[in-house]
Amino acid sequence: MLTIDYYTDVLCVWAWIAEPRVQELQKQFGSDIRIVDRYIDVFGNTAHKLQQQWSQRGGQPAFAEHVQEAVQGHESAPVNPDNWVTNTPTTSASAHLHIKAVALTMGVAAARNFTRALREAFFIDGRDISHAHTLAGLIESCDLDSAAVNAALHDGSAMAALMSDYQAARSLHLRGSPSYVMNNERQILYGNVGYRVLSANVEELLREVPHEASWC
Repeated sequence: MLTIDYYTDVLCVWAWIAEPRVQELQKQFGSDIRIVDRYIDVFGNTAHKLQQQWSQRGGQPAFAEHVQEAVQGHESAPVNPDNWVTNTPTTSASAHLHIKAVALTMGVAAARNFTRALREAFFIDGRDISHAHTLAGLIESCDLDSAAVNAALHDGSAMAALMSDYQAARSLHLRGSPSYVMNNERQILYGNVGYRVLSANVEELLREVPHEASWC
């Protein structure tokens, strides 16, 4: 089985676009691959990020326009016209923290469904998914055990799991979201990678003889 550590930020439009590709990858290769959902700090402080990277390029309005342009031609990744204009999240970390709490208490499938709900709430509905009230509402609407989630938040286990992801992303020098880490961290694909490229890389790694993984 090939393990793919899949690093994303829930506020990243490229990860939103990549969702159908990841789902198709799992469908195509089935039990031959294991996709591990992990998270990276790209929008940990959205105000700082936009100031640092977009202040000379038109600021937040220009970034909002960039997001709209990014999804052109991607019908499976609709984006609300007011995305990054109103209800702007302050951070992605609070959403990531809740995802980890769900994963720890209710498992991977529940966490993936919750992540999808978070992205839909942000990109389609234009909601602020950094706000505690929004997160609590989504936990309820996804029919998740809020008491169990809160327990993982309160005892620090969700935070520990999230910090593990963030620290791993830094140690791997990942450039951003989405990042696909394969072959025991020897191979990394980053950014808006097309499905055929993803599929070809996975096929090659599945076909590879173990002792030929490295020539040195």
